[in-house]
Amino acid sequence: MSSLSRELVFLILQFLDEEKFKETVHKLEQESGFYFNIKYFEEKVLAGEWDEVERYLSGFTKVDDNRYSMKIFFEIRKQKYLEALDKHDRAKAVDILVKDLKVFSTFNEELFKEITQLLTLENFRENEQLSKYGDTKSARSIMLIELKKLIEANPLFREKLVFPTLKASRLRTLINQSLNWQHQLCKNPRPNPDIKTLFTDHTCSPPNGARTSPVSVPLAAVPKAGAAYPPLVGHPPFQPPPAGPSLAGWMTNAAVSSSIQSAGVAASSMPVPPNQAVSMMKRPTITDYQSAESEQLMKRLRPSGHGIDEATYPAPIPQPSWSLDDLPKTVACTLSQGSNVTSMDFHPSRHTLLLVGSANGEITLWEIGLRERLVSKPFKIWDMQACSPQFQSAVAKDSSMSINRVTWSPDGDLMGVAFTKHLIHLHAYQQPNETRQVLEIEAHSGGVNDIAFSRPNKQLCVVTCGDDKLIKVWDMHGQKIFSFEGHDAPVYSICPHHKETIQFIFSTSLDGKIKAWLYDNMGSRVDYEAPGKWCTTMLYSADGTRLFSCGTSKDGDSHLVEWNESEGSIKRTYSGFRKKPSGVVQGVVQFDTAQNHILAAGEDNQIKFWDVDNTNMLTCIEADGGLPGFPRLRFNKEGNLLAVTTVDNGFKILANSDGLRSLRAFGNRPFEAFRSPYEASAMKVSGAPVVAGISPNIGRMDHLDRNSPAKPSPMLNGGDPASRSIDIKPRISEEKPDKAKPWELMEVLNPQQFRVATMPETPDQATKVVRLLYTNSGVGLLALGSNAIQRLWKWNRNEQNPSGKATASVVPQHWQPNSGLVMANDTGEANPEESVPCIALSKNDSYVMSACGGKVSLFNMMTFKWIPQGTLSAPISHASYSCNSQLVFAAFTDGNVAVFDADNLRLRCRIASSAYMSSTAINSNPAIYPYVVATHPQEPNQFAVGLSDGSVKVMEPLESDGKWGTPAPVENGVANGRTSASSATSNQAMDQNQR
Repeated sequence: MSSLSRELVFLILQFLDEEKFKETVHKLEQESGFYFNIKYFEEKVLAGEWDEVERYLSGFTKVDDNRYSMKIFFEIRKQKYLEALDKHDRAKAVDILVKDLKVFSTFNEELFKEITQLLTLENFRENEQLSKYGDTKSARSIMLIELKKLIEANPLFREKLVFPTLKASRLRTLINQSLNWQHQLCKNPRPNPDIKTLFTDHTCSPPNGARTSPVSVPLAAVPKAGAAYPPLVGHPPFQPPPAGPSLAGWMTNAAVSSSIQSAGVAASSMPVPPNQAVSMMKRPTITDYQSAESEQLMKRLRPSGHGIDEATYPAPIPQPSWSLDDLPKTVACTLSQGSNVTSMDFHPSRHTLLLVGSANGEITLWEIGLRERLVSKPFKIWDMQACSPQFQSAVAKDSSMSINRVTWSPDGDLMGVAFTKHLIHLHAYQQPNETRQVLEIEAHSGGVNDIAFSRPNKQLCVVTCGDDKLIKVWDMHGQKIFSFEGHDAPVYSICPHHKETIQFIFSTSLDGKIKAWLYDNMGSRVDYEAPGKWCTTMLYSADGTRLFSCGTSKDGDSHLVEWNESEGSIKRTYSGFRKKPSGVVQGVVQFDTAQNHILAAGEDNQIKFWDVDNTNMLTCIEADGGLPGFPRLRFNKEGNLLAVTTVDNGFKILANSDGLRSLRAFGNRPFEAFRSPYEASAMKVSGAPVVAGISPNIGRMDHLDRNSPAKPSPMLNGGDPASRSIDIKPRISEEKPDKAKPWELMEVLNPQQFRVATMPETPDQATKVVRLLYTNSGVGLLALGSNAIQRLWKWNRNEQNPSGKATASVVPQHWQPNSGLVMANDTGEANPEESVPCIALSKNDSYVMSACGGKVSLFNMMTFKWIPQGTLSAPISHASYSCNSQLVFAAFTDGNVAVFDADNLRLRCRIASSAYMSSTAINSNPAIYPYVVATHPQEPNQFAVGLSDGSVKVMEPLESDGKWGTPAPVENGVANGRTSASSATSNQAMDQNQR
């Protein structure tokens, strides 16, 4: 929708409000999504009209749009749930839990479990976090404060919370002006026209014989009669010409006298044709040297020559032909690099081949489809003697070397690597996994901050920039062709590009300057300031028609903009970045673009997406957590895969449905399809041995248009493998040792070789731990001590542990309810040190069942309250889950066998010893009892017990029954004092996870 059409909606909203159409006003606000009426929202929240609250919100955001939206909906639904519990309407609470809150279990399963467990409490205020919950009115007011903060922070609500300042009855005024204008154009205007309708244009008919007279029209300015007045739709807002130099026109003549050339520039081995030009940015101090070629290019890039009082009216922007499902948001795999990933780049035609550079100077080639490293090259100086004394001295003081940038050449045959000290490396690549050294160049004094390939005069060359404030161009023999001087600060990034036959380079420096260069010695054609005036990178869209830049200021604020190449101005600024505290700079935002319509940037431990034609952020994702504050990211050329760095020295691959299919294609191929039937000499690679042997045709694609489907290789279509030109050794699976290197046992002898976390000590520490169990959610650890006491440790989600999962990198907290209760088992007369302990968790981690020589104990994991199990008082000898994990079969020392629901460990069937043992066995001394339990691998209701007299029994229910008992009836959502809803909902979540 155009800007003026949007303003028309605001005029209609004002009109409806003035005319007291209250319901219609809010309906239009919600349907248009242009203005969020916070006052109306407050009224509905305080009134508890939850359906209307969510309906109104739905016009502006959905639950899964971003973390702010998710939190907004969660708080609303949680309040609704708590109010139902407070009224003791458990049936309604269960309905809210299943229909409204279940959606959040996929994002935070642990939190959903805690919410579910509130059903087990007589008063939910027994929960520590809800102990200060007051009455409904005060709770809504407190929640509203939180909701307003979330709405203000949510990028989807930006520019939608303030109604524009309008004069009263603005729409009526415009209509009156239109009528005055129509009357002014009447051939026979009457002094006091009688206007009876707005449905048709106004005209005056003169009375018979009367002469026309002018009419005084109350307008400040009246348009010229006869001018064209196009419809309102599509009318762009008027923008005055840019005050600065125009981006349309910097020209040069490459034949200008060499006297102006920099003395430090070597003679070019690639002369640039004269009169080359690029219509980009114009600096008034440079003379324009127009040629026929450059003039034609300018005509296409320069704005149309309309007068000041004229305007063009483009057609409305069409709706995008793609959806959010096209964004690569699903985590396909997580791979460990072993060192902090500093740069990534996908191969231009093999769309699952990823080049990765690391902080330790190592480059790695990953075949994402196989989750396998094809090549790994640690940093090594190829020829130290050829390096300058300055570099040799720097390396002697500090030998560490990191990578600033890795990139592929346009044809995918070369890999370029820029290092943090002086050097660049070029490697040749040959499919599937052969590389060789091509060039080592000491390119700059200090760090080499960026590297790129370009083709001026149709010859491949390398462009670099560095801390020495220079941009340099190198041929493929390592000879310097150009050295561009003009920046006053280290050059941060470069962006070579071309328009038709015109080749040029954009560069950005750390003082926020943007400059543009032709391949000559005439100096910079452009001198502009980037938003943020600090670290900025520039990229063109895949079709080369749109220019974007993204960067971070010294204050820590991020900026993403599109440039108007015709005017040298910013065309649009994308919103969605969080305002940082002043002076806090934690990193530099990275971005990428794909498929001519997607922008992505990494910030706030998230990946944020935009449609290039919409300044509002589309959505943001956390990719299952574990992302750094400013993750680096890179699309493949198809835009269906996205690589993003992680905090644990690795990276994740995100995919859309097309990307997932392409990755699954690798996994579905038989192993032999990846093998080479020929033996050859081992590939020589410095560093660790490389797993080799993928067919050279696998993953290879012909050089096609980006938008055309790639052709499958002959190998995948049954082609003759003998036609391959490269013979390599068969691929060795991970389980087999590498023959190139003798196998060695890995020995960990000191703490520097691995990670270890010691659980915090507790007052009830036992002399030894007899049973140890991770929670099913992977966020806690449960220990049963020899003193019959169970202890629980939990890992919290924080900056050190974004995923909140168990890890040896962070020490967890000992968890205990405010009541101070401990989970102490009944021991009876038995000595806990001598008894056989047993412990089992329900599938949703809500309950733990254990025994330590006495009665079986069942504890609520939130309150640690003990729930007696009634008829089963003897110690457990053994227990096992059914094959589908729905049941627990437990054997007891008094001969009983029990069947429990796995979800809540509720007893559903007791099998007495008299049902399967003879009276002689029952009365024997010592007593005979089931000693061990085994469950059938396919039949969930069949199990076997081994008895202490050596006999074995197989048990299953009657065919007429088909199962062991039935669940107890549910009363008010609670069965036997424990919720059944928690079982149902957790079953769904677990089944989903298993699928």
